[in-house]
Amino acid sequence: MTKESQESPESQGSPEGRQAARNPRRWVILVVLCLSALVLVIDNMVLTVSVPTIADSLGASAQDIQWIIDSYILVFAGMLLTAGSLADRFGRRRMLIIGLSLFGGASLLAALAASPAELIAGRVLMGVGGALVMPSTLSILMTVFDAEELRKAFAIWGGASMIGLIGGPVVGGVVIAHFSWGAIFLMNVPVAAVAIVAAVVLMPESKGPARKADPLGMVLSMVGMTALVWTIIEAAREGLTRPGILAGIAVTLASLVSFGVWETRVESPMAPLSLFRNRVFSASSFSLVLVTFANGGLMLVLTQYLQFVLGYSAVRTGVAFAPLAVAALVFNSLGATLGAKIGNRTITVAGLLVIAAGFGALTTLSVHAGFGMVALGMMLIGAGAGLAMPAATTALMSAIPAEHAGVGSALNDTVQQAGAALGVAVLGTVLSGTFTGHMPGSAPEAARHSVAAALSLAASTGDGGLAAAAREAFTSAMSASFVVGACGVLVAAALALVLMRNGKAGVGESEAPLVGEASVPAPVLDRAAA
Repeated sequence: MTKESQESPESQGSPEGRQAARNPRRWVILVVLCLSALVLVIDNMVLTVSVPTIADSLGASAQDIQWIIDSYILVFAGMLLTAGSLADRFGRRRMLIIGLSLFGGASLLAALAASPAELIAGRVLMGVGGALVMPSTLSILMTVFDAEELRKAFAIWGGASMIGLIGGPVVGGVVIAHFSWGAIFLMNVPVAAVAIVAAVVLMPESKGPARKADPLGMVLSMVGMTALVWTIIEAAREGLTRPGILAGIAVTLASLVSFGVWETRVESPMAPLSLFRNRVFSASSFSLVLVTFANGGLMLVLTQYLQFVLGYSAVRTGVAFAPLAVAALVFNSLGATLGAKIGNRTITVAGLLVIAAGFGALTTLSVHAGFGMVALGMMLIGAGAGLAMPAATTALMSAIPAEHAGVGSALNDTVQQAGAALGVAVLGTVLSGTFTGHMPGSAPEAARHSVAAALSLAASTGDGGLAAAAREAFTSAMSASFVVGACGVLVAAALALVLMRNGKAGVGESEAPLVGEASVPAPVLDRAAA
């Protein structure tokens, strides 16, 4: 790849430029990008099965554990837009390397932590590093693959993330069983080191054209997104009436509204919000948001069902998600192939309907259900995700001008992070409220709000009736949560059906130009719609 093809957004934005930008090392680079994203996903999933051990070893309180988990999420979500903008401005490979270095160093700090405060500090730094890595992976992917191969590359990248999502709990269970809890963070260090060396040796640098900095936009986006995610998390735990929650809502609205107004008026906006005028980008983005909304609740709810109702161990629970992972990997390749032949809209809508069917199957689960129905539901969800996600991601990323590859992918990542947090909050609230409503009136107050508390109390008192009632109530609450998740996916399918377009009509001819930005060439949008 020549320097001109690496750094010229104009050449990358056109079909001819994208063809010229094909890198002979692109498949090796894709492996490195997948590895970079994989280490982030695995780390977070490993933590979910390691919390009890960490709490015992460090003497962490419930509030400490909350911050150990949430500090990463808050910083990661708040930093994404700024990180994407910095990648476009100063170089995507450079930001990837800095992010991996920070993530690896912070992982070492977390592994050696001797107190909850030190571990929280390490998680905060890991969140900053992760935010620098994630948008850089997709934007680099865009610059080393041409339009012909981009769909397949997105499918492989998505498949790697799915492996991390499912494999994380399994890895965590094995590591905790044989080593100290610090090993779950320590294993990030060599992975990050290998990815850094590979990035230096193999990857070309790419960046957008020179632009003025937008420090106010960066501050407003960080404050707004951090406040949004914090408010969602706390509202799920404490309810909307707590004074701190109301203050969080006020800060969120003030910051994000101010950010939106500022970005439409500043000469060089940090985030090209005008991308949302593009129907392909909007439909793909919000469809993905609603899928992450539903899937976030899926992991939360189904994990508890497997452990508390069916009695699975943490490791067995991780293995139980294998049908979802296998189906997603198989249909990722099929989705990439079919999407190129029958169009992004058709394959996205079909995949979303299959996901909704999977949620429908899970609503039929009972206390005495075997693993067969669980596996069927997960296979449908995995197959649907494999069909829909590569097509929706390809459509979305193809609608982003090359000069905004970093911040454009970060904008999508940010909205999806909010969707995932909202899914956990909303479906968690539905789960909690419905569980309480289905518990018998004679049940102790301490057992009426969570299945974990109810089963713990039943075990300590030997009350088998309370345990049975708790499992029945949880199963009913789980079904209600999955109904909400299915509705979210059906809304996503409707958005994709109405707003996305197959063929040239409806995209290249009808989209409003991106005000203040370089518009996307029509042939590129045609491929996104097709």
